[in-house]
Order: sequence, then structure tokens, then C-alpha cells
Amino acid sequence: MAELSEALASSVRQRRVIALVDDDRNILTTVSIALQAEGYDTRVYSEGETALKALLENPPDLAVFDIKMPRMDGMELLRRLREHSALPVIFLTSKDDERDEEAGLEMGADDYISKPFSLRLLLARIRAILRRGGLDELSADEQAAEPEEQRATYSRGRLTIDPARHQVLWDGRQVSLTVTEFLILEALAVRPGVIKSRNQLMDAAYPDEVYVDDRTVDSHIKRMRRKFRTVDREFSAIETLYGAGYSFSDG
Repeated sequence: MAELSEALASSVRQRRVIALVDDDRNILTTVSIALQAEGYDTRVYSEGETALKALLENPPDLAVFDIKMPRMDGMELLRRLREHSALPVIFLTSKDDERDEEAGLEMGADDYISKPFSLRLLLARIRAILRRGGLDELSADEQAAEPEEQRATYSRGRLTIDPARHQVLWDGRQVSLTVTEFLILEALAVRPGVIKSRNQLMDAAYPDEVYVDDRTVDSHIKRMRRKFRTVDREFSAIETLYGAGYSFSDG
């Protein structure tokens, strides 16, 4: 009986809480149901002021913000949240302006998914971000189901990649990438010197048949290079092959 009570208590402790902030009630309902079906608890908010107060007073494990909301939009919500909290945040938005994505990520968003979006893609991003922070470890069964090469930490020259936690080191120093940036880097680094087209890189980062245009991968690459250059001003391992794509050099 004691073992059963302990198992139930452990199960409760392991349920992660996801906050959803969107003025579209249909999206709140759909995403909340999907997350609950995956074992998460959810809290939903339809406007920014209420959400900000709740996020600061009773923080969840991760939040998903819409950008385009009346009164306080997602950008302002994130800006004010970041004054007090490093809570992981994913942006959902119908905007396709690269400047909005750039601004959100510069302000500290952890990833960015455009509407219309795949629930499977959102769930994958949530799991990856929580796992990166050590909040969503794989169960023994899930670990056994993953190929060994996808779990083991590996190195390519000065680069070290930990796929299980979506963590990256360059010369032993951590480089903080979004999940999308990590997946693109991993697709390049797995085979150094091999040229990957933009379509191949987008397939690696958005495997669920989500449409993104060519400039999206260029934007991700640009941000990755800038992040690596904060730890190494001479970083040049991600090479551009004009008209063909990108490659990673481990030399």
C-alpha cells in the first residue's frame, strides 16, 4: 500500500504545468485538450494582464504565448515577464514577418511556431524544451525505444552535442539555441562537410509537413552564427554554399 501511495505521489510530482495565453478560445481549448491527453496540466488565459500576474505568482513549467493579442500583446507580455522570470516560452503567431520572430527570440523566447501549426510539432517542441531544462526526463521505456546514437553525447571537432537535452557546447562553453536551431545544427553536424539544402534542413527542423519558406532557414542560421560568436568571435564552422545550402566543418 505504501508503495502504491509513493508511486501515485511520484506521478503527481511529474505532471508538468503548461500555461497557454491566446485570445482565440478555440486555440486555447484545442491545445489544452491535446496537452492534457499527453499528461500535462494546463492553465489558460485569454489576455496578457491576467496571464502576467498568474505567471509571476504561480509559475508553470512552460508557457505558450500568442503574439497578436489586444491590449497587451505577446511581445509586451514576454518583455514584462523577463524582468522577473526566465520561464521557458514558446511563441505562437499568425504573423510571418521575420522581424517579429527575430525580436521575440532576442527578448528571450525559447522557440517560435507559426500558425497554422501542427499540434504534434508543438508537443515535440514543448518536450524538447522541458527536457533541455531537466524537467521532462525520458522514462526507462522511452529511453530504450530511442536509438543509442540519438541519446549519446557526441563531438564534432570543437562542438559537443547532447541530443537528449538539446544542449550544445563550443570549446566547453554552452551555446543556448532554440529547439529549431538545435535541430538544424544537428542535421548539419551529423555529417561534417556534407552540403544540406534548405529543404533538407527544414525537413529536419519541421518534420511534420509544416510549410516554411526559404528565408526561414537563413534566419535561423544567421542567429546561430551570432550565438556561437558570443563565445568565439572567430566561429566559422557553419559554411554557406551559395545556391546549394549549408555545411558544417569540424576542421
